[in-house]
Amino acid sequence: MKQLGQRIRGLLNTRLGFLVLAIALFWVKTYWAYNTKFNLGVKGSMQHLLLAINPIPTTLLLFGIALYLSGRKSYITMLVIDALTSVWLFANILYYREFSDFLTFAVIKGSGAVSNNLSKGVFGIMRASDWFVFLDVAVLILVLALHLVRMDVRPVKKSFAGGVTALACLLIGANLMMANADRSGLLTRTFDNNYIVKYLGLNAYTVVDGVKTAKTSATKANAKASDIDSTLAYMKQHQVTPNVQYTGVAKGKNVFIIHLESFQQFLIDFKWQGEEVTPNLNKLYHASDTLSFDNFFNQVGQGKTADAEMMLENSLFGLPEGSAMVSDGTANTFQAAPAILDQQGYTTASFHGDVPSFWNRDNTYKSWGYDYFFSKAYFQSGKDYDIGYGLKDKIFLKDSAQYIEQLPQPFYAKLITVTNHYPYTLDKKNQSIAKTDTGDSTVDGYVQTARYLDQSIGEFMAWLKKSGLDKKSMVVFYGDHYGISGNHKKAIAQLLGKDKFDDFDNAQFQRVPFMIHMNGLKGGINHTYGGEIDVLPTLMNLLGISNKGYVQFGSDLTSKQHSQVVAFRNGDFVTPQYTKVGSDYYDTTTGKRIKKLTDAQKTVIDAATNQVTTELSLSDRVMNGDLLRFYTPKGFAKVTKRNYNYTLKKALKRLKKTEAKSLLGQNKGKSVEYTTDAPELKPADASSSSSSSSKK
Repeated sequence: MKQLGQRIRGLLNTRLGFLVLAIALFWVKTYWAYNTKFNLGVKGSMQHLLLAINPIPTTLLLFGIALYLSGRKSYITMLVIDALTSVWLFANILYYREFSDFLTFAVIKGSGAVSNNLSKGVFGIMRASDWFVFLDVAVLILVLALHLVRMDVRPVKKSFAGGVTALACLLIGANLMMANADRSGLLTRTFDNNYIVKYLGLNAYTVVDGVKTAKTSATKANAKASDIDSTLAYMKQHQVTPNVQYTGVAKGKNVFIIHLESFQQFLIDFKWQGEEVTPNLNKLYHASDTLSFDNFFNQVGQGKTADAEMMLENSLFGLPEGSAMVSDGTANTFQAAPAILDQQGYTTASFHGDVPSFWNRDNTYKSWGYDYFFSKAYFQSGKDYDIGYGLKDKIFLKDSAQYIEQLPQPFYAKLITVTNHYPYTLDKKNQSIAKTDTGDSTVDGYVQTARYLDQSIGEFMAWLKKSGLDKKSMVVFYGDHYGISGNHKKAIAQLLGKDKFDDFDNAQFQRVPFMIHMNGLKGGINHTYGGEIDVLPTLMNLLGISNKGYVQFGSDLTSKQHSQVVAFRNGDFVTPQYTKVGSDYYDTTTGKRIKKLTDAQKTVIDAATNQVTTELSLSDRVMNGDLLRFYTPKGFAKVTKRNYNYTLKKALKRLKKTEAKSLLGQNKGKSVEYTTDAPELKPADASSSSSSSSKK
């Protein structure tokens, strides 16, 4: 035993021995992270084997670089590479916990557009065990510092270093062959990053993502007009007949789009300790003049809120990596709702109580044709007014009223709330319901911020009624994405009163509210399956605007020809009959996994799969190639971005010129009082009149 110990120590005192030790420690911590920090859906002996071995080839390749250097430089290089790859693993652990996905170059590139106060969210999801990923680096530094292992300064033959690199490349190739044997078309037909990491490892995934990012840039540069022909043919083939019962019922009405941040469908009618969490939204949901959809799903990817906006206003899917608003919002050509309605005589405006650069909105909104963008500079500021992602909703909506009054009618106004944003923290003076008691800190504050959002909606709707705008407007409410991710299964199950919460349940949990409220509208709860991609065609029909000729991947939710296949960004889908999660299929009505598909089931599922992959691929092609620059629908004029300016001074000047067409002008300059119980505002301010000439 003593001799064995001496031999091991002797081996560790060589460069090769230290390399083996470093790789072994890195493999152990990576495999531990795969199994405890990520939800990769590993099934079967082959997948378990690949998960276990896939860290080794790329680690050998990266750490083996140190062999090309001599003396101490070799050891230092190995430690630096170990530290850098550990930082990357650590960053992905934190990102995955909140977004159930891995970091991409597109996300990193766009991080500056969403960096406002994000540290608050990061510290909220960090766990002590996450730091274990740096343990191997610390061990290696210690064994060298304490001279438990001596540095071998003897030169290593270049042929030996080259042999290690060749071996690593051979192992990478073998890994890829085994992965393709289990998952055909892994690198060509996969929309889900979990598959790449499961089969090839995190480091290989990073390379794949880098190649895809470079390829996307080349695609745009090399795109030509004929590239959009296949998309136009698909649009023509899948054009649905609108529901004439709803065609034009909102023609000429003002349109409000109320963005309910992180708000999920399960909150509707949800009670905690016998008390309704969202009484105002519940009332709207069940109103006879509200058309509510209870099988409406969020379809976002990594862009989350930005993806929701992209789908809502363009009927184009977000990208598989990053945010299209960040990567393509400035330069691409769009046929967005603001531009379409602007050319129908509408004034268009977006309201957001944060910095205009968040998600690159200041540039994207110009590409979409928004006349006005009321961002942080337009609103009052004060102690505790900001929640971290913008103004608290009660203050934000109250302050927005002064500009809504000045908008020439008819108008299209989108208001983006933020208080119900992760990490769901709310100061005590604004809390009006107790936290839930699941023991999960991420989950338990959710009902408090949702209640606050609901109260702000109640105040806003009361103001609309007081101003008379309720009779002149169509108000649309939608939840942008999930609030509680599938990484909190135990807490979700407890909230929902379920024994367990599996992957099927998580797919169904992606429902978010979609409600259209208007005086005289034939309402009710509609059980049609649909998603955010379908909003624009639905609203256009209600407004009496034909979407024929437009590139829109959704369809009118009220149409009898509407396809009820709801595509998720990773290629999964939900239909009234079947749900696809990864490689598994479920009966949507029972939730039971289908172990073996019948021929009839396979025919239906194959058709749905083909529809999902085709639409995602075509949408990506349109976005990545900026193909709408080559095609303009009849009756639509391309947006000229240089015509838009969102500075406060110029906006107020323009509003003053058009005051006669606004609510304020109709009221002869008299503002309608807006009442809020926001405790941050002084009693005199809480129910004061909105300013009609300048910001507060």
